[in-house]
Amino acid sequence: MTTQTTPSRSILKRAALLAGAATLGIGLAAGLADGALKFDHPAFAQPIQLSGVQTQLPSFADMVEKVKPAVVSVRVKQKIDGAQDDDGQGSLDDLPPGLRRFFEQQMPRGANPGRPQPRQGMSQGSGFFVSQDGYVVTNNHVVDKAAEVQLVTDDGKTLNAKVIGTDPRTDLALLKVTESGSYPFVQLAPGKPRIGDWVLAVGNPFGLGGTVTAGIVSAQGRDIGSGPYDDFLQIDAAVNRGNSGGPTFNQKGEVVGVNTAIFSPSGGNVGIAFAVPASTVEQVVAALKKDGKVSRGFIGVQIQPVTSEVADAIGLKEPHGALVAAAEKDGPAAKAGIRRGDTILSVDGQVIKDARDLSRKIATYAPGSKAKITVWRDGKEREISFEVGRQPAA
Repeated sequence: MTTQTTPSRSILKRAALLAGAATLGIGLAAGLADGALKFDHPAFAQPIQLSGVQTQLPSFADMVEKVKPAVVSVRVKQKIDGAQDDDGQGSLDDLPPGLRRFFEQQMPRGANPGRPQPRQGMSQGSGFFVSQDGYVVTNNHVVDKAAEVQLVTDDGKTLNAKVIGTDPRTDLALLKVTESGSYPFVQLAPGKPRIGDWVLAVGNPFGLGGTVTAGIVSAQGRDIGSGPYDDFLQIDAAVNRGNSGGPTFNQKGEVVGVNTAIFSPSGGNVGIAFAVPASTVEQVVAALKKDGKVSRGFIGVQIQPVTSEVADAIGLKEPHGALVAAAEKDGPAAKAGIRRGDTILSVDGQVIKDARDLSRKIATYAPGSKAKITVWRDGKEREISFEVGRQPAA
């Protein structure tokens, strides 16, 4: 018996959910067509009349026609632990002899009747092409434990794909279509959008592929507690279960983020969604394409924020930097002479705003590279040479 599973996890205490891979239902699919996509102008604005005053509201129709073919539904067959059957029985040991013999006869030759047998669940999310030769970006949680991955196009064509690599820390994954061809693709935005900019989310909510919703960028740099590299865009375009891995576009048709999570007491859209910014996507995709994994720099310290009270106590004029609560024994920081009570103020001259900023900056360094760290110790600044370590596997 097959079951349907829907990945989800709490990220903002009890009320936040991944915009996860939706269970298979209505099998409509986001699509693709031949040819690379080009965007030469923003969406047209159409005038409307409100209370006698002419106002400009954007129409995204022209842009949607261009980007929608590059967005696909991602269908996943997942490996499920056979011990987690609906009735809680993964073994045949407790069945009456007659029933046990019957089920043993139905098992594949060589199967162990006393051991739970692996099953497959079905789920789906969203993704989008980032290259003409068939590379696709989606979320890690969409393809987690994938036994088989298929992409469904706008015209209903099904393409087999393989997982090139995943990065659980940013919840991103890179896929590759196994069939050679020329695929429509979209570009990642070179810069961050501004708060208040119009954006479009395109994806496969609840199996309704090719769904387009509009909103604005509500905030930047959101920390939703999912990991040390949180730097999410917050948008108010409608995002629901199944939108995971789908793109959010600016008015030029460039991808500004990958939809990953929602904040919702009810489990449905309430206008608060989170997307991995394009700058992060670009770095992760490049690493996954090259090595199948992401290697990040590592400092090996436990850190905490520098509050106004802490700054006053240690003699800092401004509350910034990262206070070292502990340096791991034999870790990169300890070897360099960084110790408990130091406040890290900058790395290679780049000012550290807070503890999270330090984690993100160190992560951009290649393991084994050299850096100079400025710390505040005993009322004055000290510069320490530091060899960046390798971030342990997730």
